[in-house]
Amino acid sequence: MKVLFISTEVDPFIKTGGLADVAYALPKALKAMGVDVRIIMPKYGDISQNYTTKMSQIVSFGVSVGWRNQYCGLEYLKYEDIPVYFIDNEYYFKRPGCYGYFDDGERFAFFDRAVMESVKYMDDFVPDILHCNDWHTGMIPVYLRDVYYDRPEFARAHAVYTIHNLKYQGIFEPRILEELLGLNMGYFTDEKLKFRDCISFMKAGIVYADKVTTVSESYAQEIQQAFAGEGLDGILREKSWKLCGITNGIDYETNNPAKDPSIVKNYTARSLTGKTENKLALQQELGLPVDPDIPVIAIVTRLVRQKGLDLITCVMEDILKMNVQFVLLGSGDADYQDFFEYYASAYPSKIAVRIGFDAAVASHIYAGADMFLMPSMFEPCGISQMVSMRYGTIPIVRETGGLKDTVIAYNEYTGEGNGFSFANYNAHEMLDIIRYALTQYGKKTVWRKLQQNAMKAKNDWAASANKYLDLYKEIAD
Repeated sequence: MKVLFISTEVDPFIKTGGLADVAYALPKALKAMGVDVRIIMPKYGDISQNYTTKMSQIVSFGVSVGWRNQYCGLEYLKYEDIPVYFIDNEYYFKRPGCYGYFDDGERFAFFDRAVMESVKYMDDFVPDILHCNDWHTGMIPVYLRDVYYDRPEFARAHAVYTIHNLKYQGIFEPRILEELLGLNMGYFTDEKLKFRDCISFMKAGIVYADKVTTVSESYAQEIQQAFAGEGLDGILREKSWKLCGITNGIDYETNNPAKDPSIVKNYTARSLTGKTENKLALQQELGLPVDPDIPVIAIVTRLVRQKGLDLITCVMEDILKMNVQFVLLGSGDADYQDFFEYYASAYPSKIAVRIGFDAAVASHIYAGADMFLMPSMFEPCGISQMVSMRYGTIPIVRETGGLKDTVIAYNEYTGEGNGFSFANYNAHEMLDIIRYALTQYGKKTVWRKLQQNAMKAKNDWAASANKYLDLYKEIAD
């Protein structure tokens, strides 16, 4: 089985969210199962020189972007035994960050074409599967079916398209069909790429891929309904025969409190004393009163509405009246940043805020906090709740998407469960479950059992990678 994994961000080269984690961990798991998997991504200007200096150029060629012929360099680096290819074009990609530019439609129209043109330069590699991810790669299934179908390098290729977050769809004016994508206006129909009065890269992937996956089973069901469907629920219901949910995992080697070099004291589910040392070190690092008995509630997130921050802002005063410390790491919308920074200045002994992202600080929080709050409005999968459980930090989540699939609500009568959850998008329902979690925190035997349940939860990539491999085989046969 030969798989080309196509993503616009891959950890550790560049990362803006969970897609980058998946784009590294899933190919790694597939490689361990004997799959010939290769990754291809843009060569961004922000990629560290630690990697760029080790890349070698395979070839350069021209790529059609409508009537233009743009330079493309194909570069190569073997990372942890996985071949990684980089699409080089400084005009499109030598900029800060990955997304959010006025010409993103052109940038990723170029990328999708460049990927298709690059395959013929990959030694001894005729792919069975092109695994595309999110809107940026949505035109690749269109090209595979209607433009490159007769190329020998795609003689046996099929497309799998994974939706990581349906909210971001790549919507552009229909004129880009001819001007940038090299397609005719016959694609501007409801059955093909038309979305309202524009075209959607996301819809293109859904319509043209052989299989469509999402990153959790619950999210696959939710996006077929109007509330979470972002206007595409109709086409998703129509194409439900090829839609399935496969819950993401996390890399258990990278996320391992027994070996994590960035934390103060390593620990395991059998010996949790090290977690207390990490808690005291976290309190000291963030300038909070150092007290092992005060429960620490943490958030590591993008500061955007999707993450349920409106629920927190609604009852922040009530949370701070409890005997807790509140820790936040993240960045995003200015209104949320200002809100949390205000409270951090007003209540310096109760709340600590770090705007931005720092991987080491994130590890300190996962290892040192007692509870991890994720009250998301919607959450396709979520990585943080699985990482927090791996570190024995108990998640408090809303029952949506992957949060619902991975967090089992604690049952005080049976002792089962690995976290706490609430159903409705309601601030006071969230507040009630936080209070309930705090009552259980006060019971040392109960809390230790909860921590052990969480740390023993099986959220690595083994099961999910097997499901993807079965899916590949199903459409490749």
